[in-house]
Amino acid sequence: MRTILISLLGLLLARVAVGASLAADARSILGVDQGVYVEAADGKELLAQAAARPVHPASVSKVPTTLALLRKLGTEHRFVTTFATNARVVDGELLGDLLVEGGGDPSFVDEDALLVADRLVELGIKRVAGTLRLRGTLTFDWQNDEDGSRLRHALSGFISPGALATVRTLELGNPQGSVPSPGSLQPPGIPFELAATPPVTRSGTADGPPRPLIIHRSQPLLALAKSLNDYSNNIFKPLADEAGGAASVESLARSVVPEAMRSEITLGDGAGTDPINRLSPRVTVNLLRALDKELQASGHALFDVLPVAGIDDGTLRHRFDGPEEVGRVVGKTGTFGDYGASALVGAISTSDQGTVYFAILNHGVPVPEARRRQDRFVRSLLEHLHSVPWNYQRDVRPAIARAEVLKAP
Repeated sequence: MRTILISLLGLLLARVAVGASLAADARSILGVDQGVYVEAADGKELLAQAAARPVHPASVSKVPTTLALLRKLGTEHRFVTTFATNARVVDGELLGDLLVEGGGDPSFVDEDALLVADRLVELGIKRVAGTLRLRGTLTFDWQNDEDGSRLRHALSGFISPGALATVRTLELGNPQGSVPSPGSLQPPGIPFELAATPPVTRSGTADGPPRPLIIHRSQPLLALAKSLNDYSNNIFKPLADEAGGAASVESLARSVVPEAMRSEITLGDGAGTDPINRLSPRVTVNLLRALDKELQASGHALFDVLPVAGIDDGTLRHRFDGPEEVGRVVGKTGTFGDYGASALVGAISTSDQGTVYFAILNHGVPVPEARRRQDRFVRSLLEHLHSVPWNYQRDVRPAIARAEVLKAP
Protein backbone atom coordinates (compact mmCIF):
# COMPACT_ATOMS: atom_id res chain seq x y z
CA MET A 1 0.00 0.00 0.00
CA ARG A 2 2.78 2.39 0.96
CA THR A 3 4.53 1.71 -2.36
CA ILE A 4 1.33 2.44 -4.28
CA LEU A 5 0.81 5.73 -2.42
CA ILE A 6 4.38 6.78 -3.05
CA SER A 7 3.96 5.99 -6.76
CA LEU A 8 0.71 7.98 -6.96
CA LEU A 9 2.29 10.90 -5.12
CA GLY A 10 5.23 10.81 -7.50
CA LEU A 11 2.92 10.84 -10.53
CA LEU A 12 0.94 13.74 -9.06
CA LEU A 13 4.07 15.78 -8.37
CA ALA A 14 5.37 15.04 -11.85
CA ARG A 15 2.09 16.22 -13.38
CA VAL A 16 2.14 19.41 -11.34
CA ALA A 17 5.67 20.12 -12.52
CA VAL A 18 4.79 19.37 -16.15
CA GLY A 19 1.65 21.51 -15.90
CA ALA A 20 3.57 24.48 -14.52
CA SER A 21 6.20 24.17 -17.23
CA LEU A 22 3.60 23.83 -19.98
CA ALA A 23 1.70 26.86 -18.68
CA ALA A 24 4.87 28.93 -18.88
CA ASP A 25 5.54 27.65 -22.41
CA ALA A 26 1.97 28.42 -23.50
CA ARG A 27 2.31 32.02 -22.37
CA SER A 28 5.74 32.56 -23.89
CA ILE A 29 5.32 30.57 -27.12
CA LEU A 30 1.64 30.85 -28.04
CA GLY A 31 0.80 34.15 -26.33
CA VAL A 32 -1.32 34.78 -23.25
CA ASP A 33 -4.46 35.47 -25.31
CA GLN A 34 -4.31 32.25 -27.36
CA GLY A 35 -6.38 29.20 -26.46
CA VAL A 36 -4.81 25.85 -25.63
CA TYR A 37 -5.92 22.81 -23.66
CA VAL A 38 -4.05 19.59 -22.82
CA GLU A 39 -5.53 16.55 -21.09
CA ALA A 40 -4.19 13.11 -20.09
CA ALA A 41 -5.90 9.81 -20.86
CA ASP A 42 -7.50 9.67 -17.39
CA GLY A 43 -9.11 13.07 -17.91
CA LYS A 44 -6.65 15.03 -15.77
CA GLU A 45 -6.09 18.55 -17.02
CA LEU A 46 -2.43 19.26 -17.78
CA LEU A 47 -2.91 22.76 -19.19
CA ALA A 48 -5.77 25.19 -19.73
CA GLN A 49 -5.31 28.67 -21.18
CA ALA A 50 -8.34 30.52 -22.56
CA ALA A 51 -9.66 26.96 -22.84
CA ALA A 52 -13.37 27.81 -22.60
CA ARG A 53 -13.34 30.61 -25.18
CA PRO A 54 -14.89 29.59 -28.52
CA VAL A 55 -13.09 30.81 -31.65
CA HIS A 56 -13.27 29.89 -35.32
CA PRO A 57 -11.70 26.42 -35.63
CA ALA A 58 -11.37 26.34 -39.45
CA SER A 59 -11.05 22.74 -40.68
CA VAL A 60 -10.98 21.34 -37.15
CA SER A 61 -14.76 21.44 -37.73
CA LYS A 62 -14.18 18.23 -39.68
CA VAL A 63 -13.55 16.36 -36.40
CA PRO A 64 -17.21 16.42 -35.25
CA THR A 65 -18.33 15.79 -38.85
CA THR A 66 -16.12 12.70 -38.99
CA LEU A 67 -17.61 11.51 -35.70
CA ALA A 68 -21.17 12.05 -36.98
CA LEU A 69 -20.47 10.22 -40.24
CA LEU A 70 -18.93 7.20 -38.55
CA ARG A 71 -21.71 7.03 -35.97
CA LYS A 72 -24.47 7.19 -38.59
CA LEU A 73 -22.96 5.14 -41.43
CA GLY A 74 -20.26 2.96 -39.85
CA THR A 75 -16.62 2.50 -40.77
CA GLU A 76 -17.30 0.07 -43.63
CA HIS A 77 -19.97 2.10 -45.42
CA ARG A 78 -19.42 2.50 -49.17
CA PHE A 79 -21.05 5.06 -51.43
CA VAL A 80 -22.62 3.38 -54.48
CA THR A 81 -22.77 4.76 -58.02
CA THR A 82 -24.75 2.62 -60.46
CA PHE A 83 -24.39 2.58 -64.25
CA ALA A 84 -27.44 1.21 -66.05
CA THR A 85 -29.44 1.31 -69.29
CA ASN A 86 -32.82 0.36 -70.72
CA ALA A 87 -31.42 0.04 -74.23
CA ARG A 88 -30.06 -2.89 -76.23
CA VAL A 89 -26.43 -3.44 -77.23
CA VAL A 90 -25.95 -4.24 -80.93
CA ASP A 91 -22.53 -4.74 -82.53
CA GLY A 92 -20.76 -2.99 -79.67
CA GLU A 93 -23.11 0.00 -79.63
CA LEU A 94 -25.48 0.87 -76.80
CA LEU A 95 -28.59 1.99 -78.67
CA GLY A 96 -29.68 4.49 -76.08
CA ASP A 97 -28.43 6.31 -73.01
CA LEU A 98 -26.04 5.33 -70.25
CA LEU A 99 -27.93 6.02 -67.02
CA VAL A 100 -25.99 6.97 -63.90
CA GLU A 101 -27.47 6.87 -60.41
CA GLY A 102 -25.30 8.99 -58.12
CA GLY A 103 -25.07 7.90 -54.51
CA GLY A 104 -23.24 10.80 -52.91
CA ASP A 105 -19.69 9.49 -53.38
CA PRO A 106 -17.41 12.51 -52.76
CA SER A 107 -14.32 10.76 -54.11
CA PHE A 108 -15.25 9.63 -57.64
CA VAL A 109 -12.33 10.68 -59.86
CA ASP A 110 -10.63 9.91 -63.19
CA GLU A 111 -9.28 6.56 -61.99
CA ASP A 112 -12.78 5.38 -61.09
CA ALA A 113 -14.15 6.50 -64.46
CA LEU A 114 -11.41 4.59 -66.30
CA LEU A 115 -12.18 1.38 -64.42
CA VAL A 116 -15.89 1.79 -65.18
CA ALA A 117 -15.08 2.33 -68.88
CA ASP A 118 -12.93 -0.81 -68.84
CA ARG A 119 -15.77 -2.86 -67.38
CA LEU A 120 -18.28 -1.47 -69.88
CA VAL A 121 -15.96 -2.47 -72.72
CA GLU A 122 -15.75 -5.95 -71.21
CA LEU A 123 -19.54 -6.06 -71.38
CA GLY A 124 -19.31 -5.38 -75.12
CA ILE A 125 -20.14 -1.67 -75.03
CA LYS A 126 -17.70 0.29 -77.19
CA ARG A 127 -19.94 3.20 -78.21
CA VAL A 128 -23.04 4.90 -76.83
CA ALA A 129 -25.59 6.09 -79.39
CA GLY A 130 -27.13 8.42 -76.83
CA THR A 131 -25.73 10.41 -73.95
CA LEU A 132 -25.13 10.10 -70.22
CA ARG A 133 -28.18 10.80 -68.10
CA LEU A 134 -27.62 11.56 -64.43
CA ARG A 135 -29.98 10.94 -61.57
CA GLY A 136 -29.10 11.93 -58.02
CA THR A 137 -26.00 13.84 -56.97
CA LEU A 138 -22.56 13.41 -58.46
CA THR A 139 -19.21 14.81 -57.41
CA PHE A 140 -16.48 14.20 -59.96
CA ASP A 141 -12.82 15.13 -59.56
CA TRP A 142 -13.74 16.99 -56.35
CA GLN A 143 -16.26 19.25 -58.12
CA ASN A 144 -20.04 19.20 -58.39
CA ASP A 145 -20.97 17.57 -61.71
CA GLU A 146 -24.58 18.70 -62.02
CA ASP A 147 -25.32 17.19 -65.43
CA GLY A 148 -22.67 14.47 -65.54
CA SER A 149 -20.75 16.20 -68.34
CA ARG A 150 -17.40 15.88 -66.54
CA LEU A 151 -17.94 12.17 -66.00
CA ARG A 152 -19.04 11.68 -69.61
CA HIS A 153 -15.87 13.41 -70.80
CA ALA A 154 -13.73 11.09 -68.66
CA LEU A 155 -15.57 7.96 -69.80
CA SER A 156 -14.85 9.06 -73.37
CA GLY A 157 -11.14 8.64 -72.64
CA PHE A 158 -10.13 12.14 -71.59
CA ILE A 159 -8.38 11.52 -68.30
CA SER A 160 -5.10 12.61 -66.76
CA PRO A 161 -1.90 10.68 -67.58
CA GLY A 162 -1.36 10.11 -63.87
CA ALA A 163 -4.77 8.47 -63.49
CA LEU A 164 -4.11 6.25 -66.49
CA ALA A 165 -0.75 5.14 -65.10
CA THR A 166 -2.22 4.43 -61.65
CA VAL A 167 -5.03 2.25 -62.97
CA ARG A 168 -2.93 0.34 -65.50
CA THR A 169 -0.23 -0.32 -62.90
CA LEU A 170 -2.89 -1.59 -60.51
CA GLU A 171 -4.42 -3.87 -63.14
CA LEU A 172 -1.10 -5.26 -64.31
CA GLY A 173 -0.17 -6.07 -60.73
CA ASN A 174 -3.49 -7.64 -59.86
CA PRO A 175 -3.92 -11.20 -61.16
CA GLN A 176 -7.59 -11.15 -60.14
CA GLY A 177 -8.32 -8.03 -62.18
CA SER A 178 -8.59 -7.24 -65.86
CA VAL A 179 -5.03 -7.37 -67.21
CA PRO A 180 -4.71 -5.26 -70.37
CA SER A 181 -2.73 -6.39 -73.37
CA PRO A 182 0.46 -4.44 -74.24
CA GLY A 183 -1.44 -2.50 -76.91
CA SER A 184 -4.26 -1.42 -74.63
CA LEU A 185 -2.36 0.79 -72.23
CA GLN A 186 -4.25 3.81 -73.50
CA PRO A 187 -7.75 4.52 -72.23
CA PRO A 188 -10.17 2.81 -74.60
CA GLY A 189 -12.72 5.56 -74.24
CA ILE A 190 -16.40 5.10 -74.96
CA PRO A 191 -17.60 7.71 -77.48
CA PHE A 192 -21.02 9.24 -76.87
CA GLU A 193 -22.96 10.18 -79.98
CA LEU A 194 -24.83 12.94 -78.18
CA ALA A 195 -23.09 15.38 -75.86
CA ALA A 196 -26.31 16.52 -74.21
CA THR A 197 -29.65 15.01 -73.31
CA PRO A 198 -31.65 14.73 -76.56
CA PRO A 199 -35.16 16.13 -76.86
CA VAL A 200 -36.61 12.84 -78.14
CA THR A 201 -36.11 9.15 -77.46
CA ARG A 202 -34.10 7.28 -80.10
CA SER A 203 -34.87 3.92 -81.58
CA GLY A 204 -33.35 1.06 -79.65
CA THR A 205 -34.49 2.34 -76.26
CA ALA A 206 -36.77 -0.14 -74.58
CA ASP A 207 -39.59 0.49 -72.19
CA GLY A 208 -39.36 -0.72 -68.62
CA PRO A 209 -36.98 -0.19 -65.73
CA PRO A 210 -33.25 0.24 -66.38
CA ARG A 211 -31.05 -2.80 -65.93
CA PRO A 212 -27.82 -2.28 -63.98
CA LEU A 213 -24.56 -2.77 -65.86
CA ILE A 214 -21.79 -1.68 -63.49
CA ILE A 215 -21.88 -0.99 -59.76
CA HIS A 216 -19.13 1.23 -58.37
CA ARG A 217 -18.59 1.08 -54.61
CA SER A 218 -16.30 3.66 -53.03
CA GLN A 219 -13.52 2.78 -50.64
CA PRO A 220 -14.84 2.20 -47.09
CA LEU A 221 -15.84 5.34 -45.22
CA LEU A 222 -13.01 5.03 -42.70
CA ALA A 223 -10.32 5.13 -45.40
CA LEU A 224 -12.22 7.77 -47.36
CA ALA A 225 -12.55 10.05 -44.33
CA LYS A 226 -8.85 9.62 -43.58
CA SER A 227 -7.83 10.65 -47.09
CA LEU A 228 -10.04 13.74 -46.87
CA ASN A 229 -8.75 14.62 -43.40
CA ASP A 230 -5.14 14.07 -44.46
CA TYR A 231 -5.48 16.81 -47.07
CA SER A 232 -8.24 18.72 -45.23
CA ASN A 233 -10.39 18.54 -48.36
CA ASN A 234 -13.48 20.77 -48.14
CA ILE A 235 -15.58 18.19 -49.96
CA PHE A 236 -16.46 17.44 -46.34
CA LYS A 237 -19.07 20.21 -46.64
CA PRO A 238 -21.57 18.16 -48.70
CA LEU A 239 -20.51 15.04 -46.81
CA ALA A 240 -22.03 16.60 -43.71
CA ASP A 241 -25.41 16.17 -45.44
CA GLU A 242 -24.86 12.41 -45.28
CA ALA A 243 -24.67 12.80 -41.51
CA GLY A 244 -27.92 14.76 -41.47
CA GLY A 245 -26.58 18.25 -42.16
CA ALA A 246 -24.70 20.81 -40.08
CA ALA A 247 -27.48 21.08 -37.51
CA SER A 248 -27.35 17.33 -36.86
CA VAL A 249 -23.55 17.38 -36.61
CA GLU A 250 -23.78 20.25 -34.12
CA SER A 251 -26.47 18.44 -32.11
CA LEU A 252 -24.38 15.26 -31.90
CA ALA A 253 -21.27 17.22 -30.97
CA ARG A 254 -23.10 18.91 -28.12
CA SER A 255 -24.50 15.59 -26.91
CA VAL A 256 -21.06 14.02 -26.37
CA VAL A 257 -19.55 16.82 -24.25
CA PRO A 258 -20.39 17.93 -20.69
CA GLU A 259 -23.46 20.12 -20.49
CA ALA A 260 -21.41 23.09 -19.29
CA MET A 261 -19.46 23.04 -22.57
CA ARG A 262 -22.33 22.73 -25.04
CA SER A 263 -22.63 26.46 -25.65
CA GLU A 264 -19.00 26.41 -26.83
CA ILE A 265 -20.02 24.54 -30.02
CA THR A 266 -21.51 26.32 -33.03
CA LEU A 267 -21.40 24.73 -36.49
CA GLY A 268 -22.79 26.31 -39.63
CA ASP A 269 -21.19 23.68 -41.83
CA GLY A 270 -19.20 20.49 -41.45
CA ALA A 271 -16.03 21.54 -43.23
CA GLY A 272 -14.87 24.74 -41.55
CA THR A 273 -15.73 27.49 -44.03
CA ASP A 274 -18.83 28.98 -42.42
CA PRO A 275 -18.08 32.22 -40.55
CA ILE A 276 -20.29 31.27 -37.59
CA ASN A 277 -18.34 28.10 -36.72
CA ARG A 278 -16.99 28.15 -33.19
CA LEU A 279 -15.23 25.65 -30.90
CA SER A 280 -13.28 26.13 -27.69
CA PRO A 281 -10.01 24.29 -27.00
CA ARG A 282 -11.47 22.22 -24.17
CA VAL A 283 -14.56 21.22 -26.16
CA THR A 284 -12.35 20.29 -29.10
CA VAL A 285 -10.38 17.89 -26.91
CA ASN A 286 -13.67 16.36 -25.73
CA LEU A 287 -14.77 15.88 -29.35
CA LEU A 288 -11.43 14.31 -30.22
CA ARG A 289 -11.81 11.92 -27.30
CA ALA A 290 -15.35 11.05 -28.41
CA LEU A 291 -14.03 10.29 -31.90
CA ASP A 292 -11.30 8.11 -30.39
CA LYS A 293 -13.86 6.21 -28.32
CA GLU A 294 -16.08 5.68 -31.37
CA LEU A 295 -13.15 4.28 -33.32
CA GLN A 296 -12.01 2.01 -30.50
CA ALA A 297 -15.48 0.47 -30.35
CA SER A 298 -14.92 -0.91 -33.86
CA GLY A 299 -11.29 -1.91 -33.27
CA HIS A 300 -9.74 1.20 -34.80
CA ALA A 301 -7.72 4.20 -33.62
CA LEU A 302 -7.41 7.91 -34.30
CA PHE A 303 -4.62 7.32 -36.82
CA ASP A 304 -7.10 5.35 -38.95
CA VAL A 305 -9.05 8.53 -39.68
CA LEU A 306 -6.62 11.43 -39.03
CA PRO A 307 -3.13 12.10 -40.44
CA VAL A 308 0.02 10.99 -38.64
CA ALA A 309 2.67 13.74 -38.68
CA GLY A 310 5.78 13.07 -40.71
CA ILE A 311 4.28 9.95 -42.34
CA ASP A 312 1.00 10.62 -44.11
CA ASP A 313 0.83 12.86 -47.15
CA GLY A 314 -1.15 16.04 -46.67
CA THR A 315 -1.17 18.86 -44.16
CA LEU A 316 1.07 17.14 -41.56
CA ARG A 317 3.56 15.53 -43.92
CA HIS A 318 6.36 17.99 -43.15
CA ARG A 319 5.47 18.89 -39.58
CA PHE A 320 7.05 17.02 -36.64
CA ASP A 321 9.11 14.91 -39.01
CA GLY A 322 12.40 14.96 -37.09
CA PRO A 323 14.03 11.72 -35.90
CA GLU A 324 12.51 11.97 -32.40
CA GLU A 325 9.16 13.33 -33.62
CA VAL A 326 8.03 11.38 -36.67
CA GLY A 327 5.01 9.19 -36.04
CA ARG A 328 4.33 10.59 -32.56
CA VAL A 329 1.58 13.12 -33.33
CA VAL A 330 -1.76 12.28 -34.89
CA GLY A 331 -3.95 15.27 -35.48
CA LYS A 332 -5.95 17.70 -37.56
CA THR A 333 -4.99 21.12 -38.85
CA GLY A 334 -7.25 24.06 -39.53
CA THR A 335 -6.47 27.18 -41.52
CA PHE A 336 -8.70 30.06 -42.61
CA GLY A 337 -6.73 33.25 -42.97
CA ASP A 338 -9.81 35.33 -43.82
CA TYR A 339 -11.15 34.63 -40.33
CA GLY A 340 -7.74 34.87 -38.67
CA ALA A 341 -8.03 31.21 -37.74
CA SER A 342 -5.28 28.63 -37.46
CA ALA A 343 -5.57 25.47 -35.41
CA LEU A 344 -3.78 22.26 -34.56
CA VAL A 345 -5.43 19.56 -32.47
CA GLY A 346 -4.28 16.03 -31.88
CA ALA A 347 -3.07 13.23 -29.68
CA ILE A 348 0.30 11.98 -28.48
CA SER A 349 0.93 8.42 -27.33
CA THR A 350 2.94 8.23 -24.10
CA SER A 351 4.48 5.38 -22.15
CA ASP A 352 3.23 6.58 -18.75
CA GLN A 353 0.05 8.63 -19.23
CA GLY A 354 -1.62 6.85 -22.12
CA THR A 355 -2.94 9.13 -24.85
CA VAL A 356 -2.48 12.84 -24.20
CA TYR A 357 -4.91 15.03 -26.15
CA PHE A 358 -4.32 18.68 -27.04
CA ALA A 359 -5.99 21.54 -28.88
CA ILE A 360 -4.39 24.81 -29.97
CA LEU A 361 -6.86 27.28 -31.48
CA ASN A 362 -5.14 30.45 -32.65
CA HIS A 363 -7.04 33.57 -33.60
CA GLY A 364 -5.85 36.93 -34.84
CA VAL A 365 -2.34 35.62 -35.60
CA PRO A 366 -0.96 35.49 -39.16
CA VAL A 367 -1.09 31.88 -40.36
CA PRO A 368 2.68 31.34 -40.86
CA GLU A 369 3.40 32.71 -37.40
CA ALA A 370 0.57 30.71 -35.85
CA ARG A 371 1.95 27.49 -37.33
CA ARG A 372 5.44 28.32 -36.12
CA ARG A 373 4.12 28.81 -32.58
CA GLN A 374 2.04 25.63 -32.74
CA ASP A 375 5.03 23.57 -33.79
CA ARG A 376 7.22 25.03 -31.06
CA PHE A 377 4.60 24.31 -28.41
CA VAL A 378 3.92 20.74 -29.56
CA ARG A 379 7.65 20.08 -29.58
CA SER A 380 7.66 21.32 -25.99
CA LEU A 381 4.88 18.82 -25.27
CA LEU A 382 6.92 16.01 -26.80
CA GLU A 383 9.90 16.98 -24.64
CA HIS A 384 7.85 17.04 -21.41
CA LEU A 385 5.98 13.79 -22.08
CA HIS A 386 7.34 10.27 -22.41
CA SER A 387 6.08 10.10 -25.98
CA VAL A 388 6.33 6.97 -28.12
CA PRO A 389 5.54 6.45 -31.82
CA TRP A 390 2.03 5.33 -32.66
CA ASN A 391 1.78 1.70 -33.77
CA TYR A 392 0.84 2.81 -37.26
CA GLN A 393 1.52 1.42 -40.72
CA ARG A 394 0.55 3.64 -43.62
CA ASP A 395 -1.57 2.09 -46.37
CA VAL A 396 0.42 3.03 -49.46
CA ARG A 397 -2.08 1.65 -51.98
CA PRO A 398 -3.82 4.14 -54.28
CA ALA A 399 -7.39 4.94 -53.28
CA ILE A 400 -8.77 3.11 -56.34
CA ALA A 401 -7.32 -0.14 -54.96
CA ARG A 402 -9.77 0.10 -52.06
CA ALA A 403 -12.80 0.76 -54.27
CA GLU A 404 -14.89 -1.91 -55.98
CA VAL A 405 -16.03 -1.83 -59.61
CA LEU A 406 -18.38 -4.75 -60.16
CA LYS A 407 -20.37 -6.07 -63.06
CA ALA A 408 -24.02 -6.21 -62.07
CA PRO A 409 -25.36 -9.74 -61.55
